[in-house]
Amino acid sequence: MKSTRHTAEQIIRKLKTAEQLIAQGKTVADVCRVIEVTQPTYHRWRQQYGGMQAE
Repeated sequence: MKSTRHTAEQIIRKLKTAEQLIAQGKTVADVCRVIEVTQPTYHRWRQQYGGMQAE
């Protein structure tokens, strides 16, 4: 499994994509597969970056 670091801007973009998919009725597991992160990473990102806007 490859290990990559995401910038804050990339994380915020992925979280926006995830929010859109969840609004469409996708499950968190499906969303994590699409944005290519694990579920714990997704939840951690939501806690840390949930209210931020991309520049």
